[in-house]
Amino acid sequence: MNHTEHASALIQSDAVTFGLLIMLLAGIFYTSSSSKPIFAKFYKVVPMLLLCYFLPSLLTTFKIVDGENSNLYYVASRYLLPASLVLLTLSINLKEVFKLGSKALIMFVTGTLGVVIGGPIAILLASAINPDLVGGAGPEAVWRGMTTIAGSWIGGGANQAAMYEIFKPSDHLYSIMITVDVLVAEVWMALILIGVGKSHRIDRFFKADATSVNQLKDHMHEFSQKIARIPSTTDLMVILAIGLGVTGLAHLAADFIAPYIELHAPALNKFSLTSKFFWLIILTTSIGIGLSFTKLRNYEGAGASKVGTVFIYILVATIGMKMDVSKIFDNIGLFAVGAIWMAIHVGLMILVAKLIKAPFFFLAVGSKANIGGAASAPVVAAAFHPALAPVGVLLAVLGYALGTYGAWMCGLLMQVVAQ
Repeated sequence: MNHTEHASALIQSDAVTFGLLIMLLAGIFYTSSSSKPIFAKFYKVVPMLLLCYFLPSLLTTFKIVDGENSNLYYVASRYLLPASLVLLTLSINLKEVFKLGSKALIMFVTGTLGVVIGGPIAILLASAINPDLVGGAGPEAVWRGMTTIAGSWIGGGANQAAMYEIFKPSDHLYSIMITVDVLVAEVWMALILIGVGKSHRIDRFFKADATSVNQLKDHMHEFSQKIARIPSTTDLMVILAIGLGVTGLAHLAADFIAPYIELHAPALNKFSLTSKFFWLIILTTSIGIGLSFTKLRNYEGAGASKVGTVFIYILVATIGMKMDVSKIFDNIGLFAVGAIWMAIHVGLMILVAKLIKAPFFFLAVGSKANIGGAASAPVVAAAFHPALAPVGVLLAVLGYALGTYGAWMCGLLMQVVAQ
């Protein structure tokens, strides 16, 4: 990526940027819970989570902060995301999660399939309109760059890096594709967040029965109400120790497991098993679920999931900060190809959801478990209710496992249609 063009950002310091983001989030939370009619009307139309996501992107677009070179997303995704997964899974009722049934899985696989076939179809459609748009030869061949988007959209960063190694696009093409990937995916994320507020209407359109999702929500809510108490300083310290302590342990284990597998079983790279981030997510989620069977789950009453939710919202703001809306106009043709590709994925998801009468929750989380993986699937799930975040994580982990295979197949298909 070009680091010089962002050197002109007004604020270079991550400390100042972080303070700005927290003040933005506080402003959004404060106004969204205000009883003033003007705010009540505004938030009926604009979802709060969408603002937490979109306003930081404006800070980057208008060069107020340096979203591209900031380390805040890295810190949020490596420290706060794993800690939030522990705290959000602490009170989970696994039996209830399994009652969600097979529709969640069907929607997830549909999402993967939409990305695999969407890439080649997007190339065919684009080449019919303008053959130069998806042309190029050798490392500059556009289809090679698109394989890295496929990796990102069926899994995440580790799978994207794997496609970069396998298909070897040029660095210039790769940097353009990262921008296309991020912006197209973020626009879809914004649409999903708008949909969350209208999920009852969408469920009616799908003729979907969202009883299982609502039951899980209600049971989790009842549980937290039953054990609710005013948290003491000790409670909050213990909650932070559970979240960040388990995260520290998971980092320690991941730093050992990932290199060990890379050394002794490099073939498992295909399943992202050599990625430290993959192990970080798996371990924190697993330990969190394990702790839900212990007395520690009663810390939900002192606000464990609320602390976890705060961490998730900080992550959302740092994800939003990576989006520079003005970049769309730099490579408008390639964004059009990316948009067609995404439209095929979304269209297939809507079609299957209508056929199997799946609730919008399964469409949203099934899509984001592919496009965004562990960083955004729990965010979308938690937008419906904090208790549902683990469902997003479990599906995102599947995305990691399938990511390299799905993207590799998609890459081969794109190579065939691009010839």
